[in-house]
Amino acid sequence: MEENSKTTKRNLWMYPLGTIGRDMIYALFNSFILTYVLLTRTLDTAQLAAITAIMIGARVFDAVNDPIMGFIIEKTHTKWGKFKPWLAAGVLSTAGVIITIFNTTLQGWGFIAIFGVIYFLYSITYTMSDISYWGMIPSLSSNPDTRNQFTSRAVLFAGIGSTLAGMLIPMFTVGELSLTNSTQTSYGIISIAIAILAIGFICFALFGIKESKEAMEVKKDVKKKSTKEILKTIFKNKPLLWIIIAFIFQQIGNSLILGGVGSTYVYFQYGYEGGLYSLFSTIGVAATAVLMIFYPMISRKINRKPLMTIMLIVALVGYGLMGLTAFSFLNSSIVGFWVLTIGYMLSNLGQYGFYLIMMISIMNTVEYNEYISGEREEAIITSVRPFVTKMTSAIIVGLTSLSYIVFKVTDYTNQISSLEQQATTGAIDETAKLNGINAVISSIDSGQKLGLLLFMILVPLVCLLISYFVYQKKYHLDENEYQRICDEINQRKEANN
Repeated sequence: MEENSKTTKRNLWMYPLGTIGRDMIYALFNSFILTYVLLTRTLDTAQLAAITAIMIGARVFDAVNDPIMGFIIEKTHTKWGKFKPWLAAGVLSTAGVIITIFNTTLQGWGFIAIFGVIYFLYSITYTMSDISYWGMIPSLSSNPDTRNQFTSRAVLFAGIGSTLAGMLIPMFTVGELSLTNSTQTSYGIISIAIAILAIGFICFALFGIKESKEAMEVKKDVKKKSTKEILKTIFKNKPLLWIIIAFIFQQIGNSLILGGVGSTYVYFQYGYEGGLYSLFSTIGVAATAVLMIFYPMISRKINRKPLMTIMLIVALVGYGLMGLTAFSFLNSSIVGFWVLTIGYMLSNLGQYGFYLIMMISIMNTVEYNEYISGEREEAIITSVRPFVTKMTSAIIVGLTSLSYIVFKVTDYTNQISSLEQQATTGAIDETAKLNGINAVISSIDSGQKLGLLLFMILVPLVCLLISYFVYQKKYHLDENEYQRICDEINQRKEANN
């Protein structure tokens, strides 16, 4: 692939800018939907089970659908390319979906019904944009260093989007800085704002990116592939298979805290104040920005496997600090909150180091696929990343709901949502609502809070260790082997010319 320096520089800015709004949507829906439901709806055990089943079912469906969507994109050929039409359609439709779910006032089983419909719609619409966005990277550059820059910048800007959402959503929906007296109404306003931002930011990618001539070529001989053939493409690629396994465990460990357990614990332990959780989540991911910015430079000095070992040590230190807050002299003080937050920052830095390494490792299996079969199959192979993310998100929902049941979280969140509903209807004012919620939180048993803390430390830690050993022992497509494969592919092309 011939690469133009001016075009590459432009793409290196336009491409990552496009994902900021998309990832704000992702954070709103995936990290806060369960918190939103718990704080604005009164749920019995059957309704919580129904919501859990809907979320797991939709995310499994979404994950299975990813390779199929990848092939649909692969055979799409328009004057705008194969990625941009789906990118535009996906963002626009997802914006409508999130506005709908966060602005409905339905309660009880009526809400469960609309929740189910919306959740499956989101699974379809977000997949359109996600597969097309990340599938674009291999078509923008085949140079390893440039591809590292595209990947690290995209992950960095995705992190900016999710960090902004993680900071602003709890701050403006819960506590004294809430946009309105009602958490329900505040979430509705936030959803509209994020939908508008997503549409605005995606324009950078739609109108600013120039793809390579090779990527824009219309291939008239594209054969339709069955699901079986798509799966065969994945299963014959051994490095891809092993990275899938390692990635599954990494994603569970990486996402569990922000999937709902973290916010619940912070609210229960340190008070019903969105600003505190904003600090926890924002500072928790702040250090990852440094890694994302400097990863291309670091990757020139340190190979991926040694870097992963360094990241593991950093994460272990972080989880150790979080564990210290279990002791009584720290667990409820502001000092304890900062120890917990710094510990999460370090653990998240290690986790994100793993994530970035695995992103690059997945991208590099495109060339491996071309090496063994003669076909690149970018869209199908890169669909693995969102496939794994969504499949593990289903597991995270199950684990989070399990923790809520085991530690009887809904006994307290139902009381909180009842007070929130009264505030929404104007039956009580802001002061009465917050006083009532603080009384509920004061009544929570210390053993339940300790259980939540240990759950959000031990499960991610075990998953991280499994991911580390699988990658170190089984993924053999390192820097030297990747370069050898690229050289071999180029030699074959030269021989055929």
